[in-house]
Amino acid sequence: MDKYQEQPHLLDHHLEWMMNSLLDIVRDNGSPPPLAHLAFKFLYIITKVRGYKLFLPLFPHEVGDLQPVLDMLVDQNPKDSETWETRYMLLLWLSMICLIPFDLARFDGNIISEEGHARMPTMDRILKIAKCYLVVSDKARDAAAVLVSKFIVRPDVRQKRMADFLDWTLSMLSKSSFQTMEGTVVMNGMLQALAQLFKHGKREDCLPYAATVLECLDNCKLSQSNQMVLRKLGMKLVQRLGLTFVKPKVAKWRYQRGCRSLAANLQAQGSVVQNQIITVPANEADDEEEYDIPAEIENVVEQLLVGLKDKDTIVRWSAAKGIGRISGRLPKELADDVIGSLLDCFSFQETDNAWHGGCLALAELGRRGLLLPSRISDVVPVILKALTYDEKRGACSVGSNVRDAACYVCWAFARAYDPAELIPFINQISSALVIAAIFDRDVNCRRAASVSCYIPVYGTFPHGIEILTAADYFAVGNRVNCYLTISVYVAGFPEYTQPMIDHLVNMKINHWDSVIRELSTKALHNLTPRAPEYMANVVLPRLLPLSVGTDLHTRHGAILACAEITHALCKLAEENNRYKLAEGSDLKKNFLSFLILLILSTVIIKYDLIKYIHFIVLPLLQESAVSALTALCNEYYINEKGEADPALQGELVTQYVSELQNTEEMIRCGFSRALGALPRFLLKGRLQQVLEGLKKVTLISPADVSFAESRRDALIAIAKVCQTVGVKGDGSEEEYVCKDNITQIYATLFTAVTDYTTDSRGDVGGWVREAAMTSLMEVTLLLVQNEAELINANICKQIMCWLAQQSAEKIDKFRAHAGSVFLTLLHFDHPPVPHIPHREELERIFPRSEKETLNWNAASEAFPRITQLLGLPTYQYYVLLGLSVSVGGLTETTVRKYSAQSLFDYMKKIQNDSSAMESFCETLLKVFEDNLRNDRVSVPLLTMLDQMLANGCFDIFTMQENHPFSVKLFTLCKEEIKRSKDIRKLRSSIGVFCGLIQFQGDMREKVLFQLFLLLCHPFPVIRKTTASQVYEMLITYSDVVDPAIMDEVMTILSDTNWEAELPVVREKRNCLCDLMKVPKPQLVSKSCISLFYSCSI
Repeated sequence: MDKYQEQPHLLDHHLEWMMNSLLDIVRDNGSPPPLAHLAFKFLYIITKVRGYKLFLPLFPHEVGDLQPVLDMLVDQNPKDSETWETRYMLLLWLSMICLIPFDLARFDGNIISEEGHARMPTMDRILKIAKCYLVVSDKARDAAAVLVSKFIVRPDVRQKRMADFLDWTLSMLSKSSFQTMEGTVVMNGMLQALAQLFKHGKREDCLPYAATVLECLDNCKLSQSNQMVLRKLGMKLVQRLGLTFVKPKVAKWRYQRGCRSLAANLQAQGSVVQNQIITVPANEADDEEEYDIPAEIENVVEQLLVGLKDKDTIVRWSAAKGIGRISGRLPKELADDVIGSLLDCFSFQETDNAWHGGCLALAELGRRGLLLPSRISDVVPVILKALTYDEKRGACSVGSNVRDAACYVCWAFARAYDPAELIPFINQISSALVIAAIFDRDVNCRRAASVSCYIPVYGTFPHGIEILTAADYFAVGNRVNCYLTISVYVAGFPEYTQPMIDHLVNMKINHWDSVIRELSTKALHNLTPRAPEYMANVVLPRLLPLSVGTDLHTRHGAILACAEITHALCKLAEENNRYKLAEGSDLKKNFLSFLILLILSTVIIKYDLIKYIHFIVLPLLQESAVSALTALCNEYYINEKGEADPALQGELVTQYVSELQNTEEMIRCGFSRALGALPRFLLKGRLQQVLEGLKKVTLISPADVSFAESRRDALIAIAKVCQTVGVKGDGSEEEYVCKDNITQIYATLFTAVTDYTTDSRGDVGGWVREAAMTSLMEVTLLLVQNEAELINANICKQIMCWLAQQSAEKIDKFRAHAGSVFLTLLHFDHPPVPHIPHREELERIFPRSEKETLNWNAASEAFPRITQLLGLPTYQYYVLLGLSVSVGGLTETTVRKYSAQSLFDYMKKIQNDSSAMESFCETLLKVFEDNLRNDRVSVPLLTMLDQMLANGCFDIFTMQENHPFSVKLFTLCKEEIKRSKDIRKLRSSIGVFCGLIQFQGDMREKVLFQLFLLLCHPFPVIRKTTASQVYEMLITYSDVVDPAIMDEVMTILSDTNWEAELPVVREKRNCLCDLMKVPKPQLVSKSCISLFYSCSI
């Protein structure tokens, strides 16, 4: 049913048959209680979606239904939390049955029961049930309040029980406290019952009790409660009491529009349609004022006005509706006094809650025609302020609800008043609404303002149709589009240009949100062509003092605005000299004043640039600062010949290069990026100095091992410098990328590809590797497009091999980047990159058609392709190095799963190819040997070897005695774990040793000896793991042990507590050595830290 929540009316045609079907189950005496409860539960779900008010009349309400429903309610347990839906629906059903037009005394008959005891009358039974459920904490309480409102107002019940019931409710209210949970529950039920009763009861029946109820309500002091529901119910009851005190007459003095025809409104194009105003005869108006207004009304109105300032929206909305309803029954003078008091909410001493509540109340009054045209002049200024209400509160601001409610007021006024009444204010309102629809920070306010613009369009709203077409409900959903596109279109209408600019300058460039400030200044840039004179004469002089003010937000926005407006004016002047300054004009004077200020600023920057360059180190400003540096150098550091001043150039470059060794990482980053942004004329003659300085930044030393970001920025700068100076093979190494420095550049980049630095942030070396791969691509493509002969075969081989290794590693982001660079170089055609090893095979594995579609982030797609490179001798070593880290990863991930599966699939393909197997194993041992004691590679490599041995990847060698592969692998494993305390490494080595047991010859004895050494390792967890894996090994390879001793060996392995003291464990281990005829390890040395065993085999 939830899918009907948005449009529940679609259920209306089906409600009756659904209800009847479910009630048939309930009425069937043979239905078990769980089934009946399920039926009521379904009824509740339907009621929740459609609402009980519409659902209620569909309940059967015949005389014969009364007794069964009462009996079912009596059988219910009010404390059963599982069946509250049943009780809720039964109470609603009973409230409908109570409307039967018969005296309830007729249902009592002989009230003497068969046992001789007096039976409770039906009236009292219903009342008892209602009272019982008014004090429960579940949803049944709401239904009980509905039951009371229908039952107490019956003529027979009203005469006999109404006074007693009200006494009971007031007594319960007086005795309860909202400071306790029980008291809150009781007060909730009583307030709901009273509110419903005074809503549905006749005024003459309720009036005698209204003053008493109001007094009791005042004594409860609900406004001090923290319970929002209680305050809302209190406000609802107050307005119901107020409506009881005054006669239910419609105010004859209210404003009424006599014509609501759309055709009539459109009959005169371009003119305002004059609607007829209904007039009331004087004698009728006089009759309206003849009755007295009770004194209690003042108290009611006061409470409602206070409720408009409540902290919760739902309470303020209830108070606003109460103000509207009661004002409609008051005389004109008193209603005007209420409006006067209401306008006091719009003071800047009041909170945003008061402003919001006041807007809601004004909308209600306007919608009901209770706000007369004479008051519009007082209300419009308030609404205009509310449309831009935004109060700073801590790190953010409040007021979006106020602006939204102000849009609702405009919507209500446009529907309520004749267009002629709004003509004096239409320009102000339309400008404010358009500004809110375009420049408000919150999307709900922009959309509310856009919708509010629809109503007053015809005949009054300037350019309404055009604006609404551009700024409709959906278009204003994108804030950037509003500020930068829609605003320019709307500013094309003269009525809105200046108000929009003023709003941005006054309200938005000093906004607390930096995004709004930046968008506002960009909008001012775009709006400058619409009003250049106004920008230069008025806006810029207003902004200049703000740019040196004390408020940081205002200063930031003003500086950005000055820059954007000046830039726009400059562009405007350059466009065919369209924008000319008249001699002696104010525009020229103000513009020249601003230019003088800029020139003075640039003079300071020009001569003190080195002194103030430390501003570049701020991370958030680096990008903007570097961009500004490039523009500044191109403007002020070049002479007429296109060259730099040698002295200034030397000082600048030397200072920048020297700062690359600063002890602050961010300073290194800033100056690296600054060197990368220098124009060619400043790098000319200083290229080698710059490259050497950047190279030093990329080197890792103990003092700056964690400076990954500076190394990254230096690598990016190297590529940018190369692109800036260009390529000339036989040129000078001080001016061009040439044959003399290309080797140095590539060596720096190749070194960076091996950066695997880690710290508390994780694999920070990945940032360096990513930048190195990008720079390798950019430099290589630069050479290919200019002088490809500078790229020799060895360089190209290293590039492709390093990229292949990175493409096989485990981190998705870096693998994807490496794969993308790899394919870019492989398929580059303008011209092709020379000397790529195995180009034809690579193009077969990675077709050009899949260059863009291959998802390197998906391990399931990447690894089946990359493992095919294992068959290419040039790439085999590097791909295997990358796969070792992926296959032997620490945790079970999709990367580990697919990389391992791809490797095993490749091994199956070459099982019958002895030369391929020999080559693979030789490469594998080479990877192990080169990375011995390098835990980043060796630990996952041991895990990968364990998996490969377990999957039978080397079965082809197991039948040969003392195969060189197994001997070398055993030696490397021993060397890797020698004196190691790494638990993970030791555990992985145990698996490798157990896997090597399948090789024939002397290998088995060596393996068993090594495993028995580990059975007495100082770490108990290693001893336990070894025993467990040896046990599994002997089960898998049963030929290792003589069957005669197998049971005894297995018993010792399984029953011994290998975490016990070493002397106990050693005795068991030696017993195993004797049984399996393996030499006993000898104790060589012992320290307080660890035991080391050694033995020459």
